[in-house]
Amino acid sequence: MGGRISRDDVSHVARLARLRLTDDELERFTEQLAAILDHAADVAALDTTDVAPTAHPLPLRNVMRDDVEVASLDRDEVLAQAPAVEDGRIRVPRIISEGVPAESEETPS
Repeated sequence: MGGRISRDDVSHVARLARLRLTDDELERFTEQLAAILDHAADVAALDTTDVAPTAHPLPLRNVMRDDVEVASLDRDEVLAQAPAVEDGRIRVPRIISEGVPAESEETPS
């Protein structure tokens, strides 16, 4: 890395992010960011030529059962247990009234 991060660097980045930092926060964040950058430099300096790339530190395998076809529930039996049925379907209370735009639609202002 190109030297330690300065208080001015942190102040500049905070200004770009539209953050208002106190003097105490600038001092604390400068120290914390310097520690993070030092750690990143330590990691970058490691010799990883014999280390295989990995997405996870532990070996993973999917444990899935076989996809077995089974009989589904009997439609008439399910409908017989429903509190309300209409046209061969379970009737549920309306939660959106007609004429009300969906959330994704814009309402006129």
